[in-house]
Amino acid sequence: MTLVILGDTFFHAFYVAKLVISSKSCKFAVFIYLLDERREKEVLVGMSGGIDSSATCLMLQEQGYEVVGLTMRVWEKDDFIADAKELAQKIGVEHYVVDERVPFKEVVVKNFMDEYRHGRTPNPCVLCNPLFKFRILLEWADKLACQYIATGHYSKLEERNGQMYIVRGEDEGKDQSYFLWRLGQAVLRRCLFPLGGYNKLQVREYLNRKGFVAKSREGESMEVCFIEGDYRDFLRKYDPQIDEEIGEGWFVSHDGVKLGRHKGFPYYTVGQRKGLEIALGKPMYVLKLNPEKNTVMLGEAEQLKTEYMLLEQAQITDEAELLSCSNLAVRIRYRSQAIPCRVLNLGDGRWLVRFLAEASAVTPGQSAVFYDGNRVLGGAYIASQRGINLIINDKKDGW
Repeated sequence: MTLVILGDTFFHAFYVAKLVISSKSCKFAVFIYLLDERREKEVLVGMSGGIDSSATCLMLQEQGYEVVGLTMRVWEKDDFIADAKELAQKIGVEHYVVDERVPFKEVVVKNFMDEYRHGRTPNPCVLCNPLFKFRILLEWADKLACQYIATGHYSKLEERNGQMYIVRGEDEGKDQSYFLWRLGQAVLRRCLFPLGGYNKLQVREYLNRKGFVAKSREGESMEVCFIEGDYRDFLRKYDPQIDEEIGEGWFVSHDGVKLGRHKGFPYYTVGQRKGLEIALGKPMYVLKLNPEKNTVMLGEAEQLKTEYMLLEQAQITDEAELLSCSNLAVRIRYRSQAIPCRVLNLGDGRWLVRFLAEASAVTPGQSAVFYDGNRVLGGAYIASQRGINLIINDKKDGW
């Protein structure tokens, strides 16, 4: 039996005998916790009121966990909060709501807009997971004395040689391991991903058997939860000076020939073919963006292919394992297949990747995630490829 004393702000505790003492001069609460095996099976679940988080709650309850729900509001829409509350009432769990709209906009949304202004194509989910979703879940789990946190991600966890690894989910179409590479060991050791062994259809059928008809949330099928429609319209709305400050520029060929006018480099991404609004008699793709000159380089599909890739801000679970892995492969975008590769550590979080199979449209700002089979070994951001040829020549004997 343990005595825990909390200050002016205290939260609901479970499996407790309560002794609350208060007075005008002294506010405090004393909770006497009964330390049995159930204390270690309390889990805080991120609840959106949608299919995945609803199934997560029910599955964990079936596995004997005491579930608590937490819903985060990070954007303007709030209809999902009522859905989450309704589910919590139906299954008899405590439910909390936190409003993170201001910090989310200041960090995640601002980064999203800044990346486009610098000629990169961001993936805000990769930033949001460690800085918001999982951080907030852990903070509240500590406040509520929950041992674990859980989400509806279609991924798994595996412990090997004392390290926790993200593993691909069974549903290849829904696997979200790509977005989780920035989560550290302290976070992963407290995570539960009950949906990792199921596909979406099985999850829907499970909910139906349990008598629940959860609503499909937009974020379940969208890669950027706070954007409705085209990201270009979003940039114009939330960064209203972007057109005036950047303006139109030139489409150019690989050798610098001007091909026509464009609307501004932030509205294009490497590999893009549709929406260029320029007719050159053959299919053309975006090869490179130059923010300093406000130019967008166009070329044919063959010119998008590359043998090397430069990365930055890497986070690797076990560097020795990554360097020695004979089965190493890298995914350079969410919907792509992993490409066999070799790597060199350049220091300061920078890595050079050599593809062992065809790779195309390496896009600065996107994530490159390393796999050994289904297991995530780490990841990094795709850097600007400027100067990569000098690095390749300098390191040609390092492979």
